[in-house]
Amino acid sequence: MALPRGCLPLVAVFLATICRAEAAVRELKVGYYAETCPGAEDIVRETIARARAREARSVASVMRLQFHDCFVNGCDGSVLMDDTPTMLGEKEALSNINSLRSFEVIDEAKEALEEHCPGVVSCADIVVVAARDAVVLTGGPNWEVRLGREDSLTASQEDSDNIMPSPRANASALIRLFANLNLTVTDLVALSGSHSIGEARCFSIVFRLYNQSGSGRPDPNMDATYRNALDTLCPRGGDEEVTGGMDATPVIFDNQYFKDLVGLRGFLNSDQTLFSDNARTRRVVKQFSEDQDAFFRAFVKGMIKMGELQNPVKGEIRHNCRVANGSPTEVVASHAVDL
Repeated sequence: MALPRGCLPLVAVFLATICRAEAAVRELKVGYYAETCPGAEDIVRETIARARAREARSVASVMRLQFHDCFVNGCDGSVLMDDTPTMLGEKEALSNINSLRSFEVIDEAKEALEEHCPGVVSCADIVVVAARDAVVLTGGPNWEVRLGREDSLTASQEDSDNIMPSPRANASALIRLFANLNLTVTDLVALSGSHSIGEARCFSIVFRLYNQSGSGRPDPNMDATYRNALDTLCPRGGDEEVTGGMDATPVIFDNQYFKDLVGLRGFLNSDQTLFSDNARTRRVVKQFSEDQDAFFRAFVKGMIKMGELQNPVKGEIRHNCRVANGSPTEVVASHAVDL
């Protein structure tokens, strides 16, 4: 399925804007907060660990926030912003509504950091650190994150609708989207491996089970035993908010996701298509299914590259990740705390 109309031109405009405004892009570096907020990354990791202890699924939800933030006008914390009377935020965008979650975990980390070093650590950086920690805490690779991002002053539901792919997206559409963000086919497959942890809703797959491509038939690229299990989990006319693991080990970050794709047990169409529909992505899926270390190395490289996507527009360090500083909502919240 093609991406929404206007997606690629919009991405191209975004990248061109970055080129024109190169001087406005901040230099990111490892240890950015070493002097201004020592222990900042430790505070975030402790927060993520507590969230995982409360609910295993939460860390996957936190990691997903980086993708949905960085792909839409760069890693700027815009995905965290609530709607206002004059702005429709990204939380209600087509790919996010009733799907993105665990915003309160980022809030918890931000509150702890504001107590430790007020006004220093951006929400955008918290998202990137938290995504790394989600991987590490579930058994995946560790890496040093480059920090120093600013938070955007606004968000755009329209941009998110135009850019973020549907669960129905095919490999060719995904390759084009990633290429327009300077991410390779290997980056695409490796970053899709983020689905090694977490769950997705029946809403995202009922078309595969009962009406693939409008044919009234199921997706043929599905193992029969797995199809029967999904029929039970997501029956026709059933509760589409029910969730299922995106691979056979949904709380462990490993290469099982790729083994499942090779076995035609991918949960989302946008996952299974990487093996079933495109020779370029199939080759990488097979490699990662056989070599977990290769997957881990490529995943780290892809996460770092994705984290380099920036919004060139001058931002700020938000006090509250949900609202811009000085907005009526932020002022009301501040007065409530004072009382």
